Amino acid sequence: MKIWLDGGLQDIGSARVSVLDHGLTVGDGIFETVKAVDGRPFALTRHLDRLTRSARGLGLPDPDLDEVRRACAAVLDANPMPLGRLRITYTGGHGPLGSDRGEHGTTLVVALGETARRPDTTAVITVPWTRNERGALTGLKTTSYAENVVALARARERGATEALFANTVGQLCEGTGSNVFVVLDGTLHTPPVSSGCLAGITRALAVEWTGAEETDLPLDVLDRAEEIFLTSTLRDVQAVHRVDDRELPAAPGPVTAKAMRVFDERSAADLDP
Repeated sequence: MKIWLDGGLQDIGSARVSVLDHGLTVGDGIFETVKAVDGRPFALTRHLDRLTRSARGLGLPDPDLDEVRRACAAVLDANPMPLGRLRITYTGGHGPLGSDRGEHGTTLVVALGETARRPDTTAVITVPWTRNERGALTGLKTTSYAENVVALARARERGATEALFANTVGQLCEGTGSNVFVVLDGTLHTPPVSSGCLAGITRALAVEWTGAEETDLPLDVLDRAEEIFLTSTLRDVQAVHRVDDRELPAAPGPVTAKAMRVFDERSAADLDP
């Protein structure tokens, strides 16, 4: 397996990042996960736009997007596979043990892992922890992911693949690595980015392609929604058949099934929408 590290391809077994890299010591970094189909990345331009927004939000220098594109192409060419998870990681680089940044420059890593198409439906849980819709990192895709690790572990313990958060005012927000959509009276809704959720790439495409409404929703909407589905880079559109102890045995329902079909068709027709 070959990865890209700071300027070129390296063997994954011998590639080395400093143990004092700020991405490791204090989580001072950002990342993007890009779906790769037969060696071609999906929605790469949108992902790179968000990478730049996250860098600016964290106060990092803008990434060199030409280098990132070269890195992605090189890694995909070196590691052929039918369906892959392309991970772009960009950190503050070698720095002190405290929160102040060093002056050694940033670190760029691009790696690829093989994956499989997700099942059409899944189970989710809600968790007691909240997203802070007013936090310094709100809306940024950073490597400070520990609260997601904890929540996802709770979900796995309960036979689910995702955990859903409310925000600090009790509104439905997002999952650990996904956005959430609900159907109410036949109409499709998703929380707005002002709820504190990440502006997901798949979320944006689903809103554009289905006409979903961005609506402030209480967390208990999950108790009465007719249909629920998740969106993310590797889930695409995935129906929810159970949330906590509530079963949705008809999943995917008609609205979700249409969204799944539309997303599959539109994404296949244009790999960089």
